[in-house]
Amino acid sequence: MIVRIEIDTPQSSLFDYRVTYEGESLYADAELPSLVDALVAAVEGLAPDVVGAEVWYRGVVSGTYPLHVIAGNHAQIATHAVNTTAAIMEAMPGFE
Repeated sequence: MIVRIEIDTPQSSLFDYRVTYEGESLYADAELPSLVDALVAAVEGLAPDVVGAEVWYRGVVSGTYPLHVIAGNHAQIATHAVNTTAAIMEAMPGFE
């Protein structure tokens, strides 16, 4: 199974996340101090049958990764998500 991890920063500098599968919410949390913390928390709650995840940040998909890659590279994946979202927002003014 491949899930979607959606991370956002609503109205604050804190981070919220939601894990979904085929559009159905599995679990979520809010007000985490960093994007890395949100990514770690999202991965920690995954069921054993999850093999990968699509990572979204502020409405932009940054990639689909095998679970072991996410687990071993939280900071790099978080940085990639921020950079990908920034590039899309720069290319599409008013995207947010």
